[in-house]
Amino acid sequence: MSDVAPIVIDKTPAAEFRDGVGVLATTYPRGTHLPLHRHDTAQLLFAASGTMQVATPTGRWLVPQHRAVWLPPRFPHAVDMLTDVAMRSTYMEPDALRRGWIAPPPEADRVVGVSPLLRALILALFDPSISSSRRRALVELLLDEVTASPPAPTFVPMPRSAAMTRVAEVAIADIASRRDLADLASEAGTSVRTVSRLFPMETSLTFKAWRQRVRVMAALERLGAGATVKDVAARLGFSSSAAFAVAFRSVMGHAPGSVHRAEDGRSS
Repeated sequence: MSDVAPIVIDKTPAAEFRDGVGVLATTYPRGTHLPLHRHDTAQLLFAASGTMQVATPTGRWLVPQHRAVWLPPRFPHAVDMLTDVAMRSTYMEPDALRRGWIAPPPEADRVVGVSPLLRALILALFDPSISSSRRRALVELLLDEVTASPPAPTFVPMPRSAAMTRVAEVAIADIASRRDLADLASEAGTSVRTVSRLFPMETSLTFKAWRQRVRVMAALERLGAGATVKDVAARLGFSSSAAFAVAFRSVMGHAPGSVHRAEDGRSS
């Protein structure tokens, strides 16, 4: 990925740890970029408000405020704030992860939906007065919720090979284009046949499905910033608002207008 550089910074979280678990509340203005870094600890990255994009070697995660991203220890990641973000991070030392929790923590990076229970568990850990036994119980249940939660569809996997990476980058750079796969493959120096064979192998998605997800992720960012459904559909190259709504629902499971309703509900 072009935005995940080979240089990785080792960054120690500026959090106070108790019983192997630390929490950190940070606010960032829109446009803030946290360059590629990693921690010795695992991290559950949650936006109490706002939307961020997390880039890892496996792809890009769009993380609106009803999502959280799990990052295993020493897993490289970069973060971009797409809006003003109130970040709440929970860190867990490797020894703490091996203490026999209810469910073993995920071994791979993933984004999950944040249920009311998971949100409450995350925020409860920020109470400095909680006892060690209560803290352990909260962490056990938090890890169980993270493990049991279905992966959110706000992930765009990136291909591994150089040729398929070029195809992906051409498509992302020209996200609103209606050019067909033949044109994109030619610009990337490969063929339709090669893309059709390798893209599903490397991303578990056909190129058509992958491209649609890229556009829907871009749409989520624009809708969250207040753009109308009609404007987003036009800017991202959909033939109509109805066609955009169908594509959006196929990926997200709900209509694009519900993004605005959810934002209005949280701000009221």
